[in-house]
Amino acid sequence: MNYVTFGGVTVGLMLLAHQLFTWWPGRKALMKDPARQAAELLPFLLSWSYGALTTLGVGGLIGTASSAVLGLSNWLGDAALVWGVGGSAGELAARGTFLPLTGPGVAIVLILTVAVVVTAKKSKHGSDIKRGAWCGITLGTSAGVAGFAAVPLATAANWLGGTVYGAL
Repeated sequence: MNYVTFGGVTVGLMLLAHQLFTWWPGRKALMKDPARQAAELLPFLLSWSYGALTTLGVGGLIGTASSAVLGLSNWLGDAALVWGVGGSAGELAARGTFLPLTGPGVAIVLILTVAVVVTAKKSKHGSDIKRGAWCGITLGTSAGVAGFAAVPLATAANWLGGTVYGAL
C-alpha cells in the first residue's frame, strides 16, 4: 500500500475545491431545489468512493494504476509545496491503520472498476467521474476526515462482496 504525503493531500484538496467551485449553483438555486442541486455532486462522490477503495490493498493492474496516480499526485503536490510556497517534501499524511479488503471485497472493486470506466466514457459527467476517482485516491488514505471514510467504505465493500458471493 502506498501512503499519501502532504503534497498528495494538497492535490486531492485542489481537485475537491475545483469540483465544488465549478458545481456551486448559487444560493438562490440551492435554496429553490436543494435535492436536484446536490444530486449533481453524486457522480463525483461515487467515483471518489471508488478511488478511495482502490488504495486499500488492491493489487494487480488496478492497484498498480492507483499507486501510480497516488505517486504522481504526491510528487506533483510535493513539488508545488516546495517550489510554490517553500514547504517541505515527502511528509507523510496517511493514517496509521487501514481496514484491508477481503477477497470478495476486492472482487467488488473489480466490478466497480468496469462500472466506473464505462460510465466515465459514456456519461456526460465523465470529467467529474475521473476527477472524483483521482481525488478519492489521494484523500482516501489521508489522516484527516476524508481518510476516515475509508473504513466504512472497506466495510461496505467487504460486506457486499461477502453477501453477493455468499448468495451465489
